[in-house]
Amino acid sequence: MSGIVYDARKVKAYEGLIALGEYAGKETKWLNKLWEDLIPDNGLMREFMYYLDHHTFCDEERCRGYGLADLYVWQMDRYNLIRDIGKNTKSCNKEAMVLNAFRTMADMKKDPDTYVRRLTAGQGMDQMY
Repeated sequence: MSGIVYDARKVKAYEGLIALGEYAGKETKWLNKLWEDLIPDNGLMREFMYYLDHHTFCDEERCRGYGLADLYVWQMDRYNLIRDIGKNTKSCNKEAMVLNAFRTMADMKKDPDTYVRRLTAGQGMDQMY
């Protein structure tokens, strides 16, 4: 038994991810892929645990100067552009955008050039990422 390490915080984080995902309408496969990317990334995992505890971003984890709050705002802008409404309505699921911000940060860490280009170039009405 001396080789087993049990971290209850990560179990709670996984349960929190599943609960947020269900509320946000995310598929289990999508959530599990995000979890696979959170596990080895201590900084992103710390951010996720902070979000679960405080329902806001700690916003200390950065990739090329961008934090989760930046990615959340980017998600919000994309939502508004796609729906061509210019503001956030009740139909806008903020938890889905939070999860999308975590997904984007995990992907951005793997391919920062692509995501920095997307964040800085803007997008036209006919471009979807």
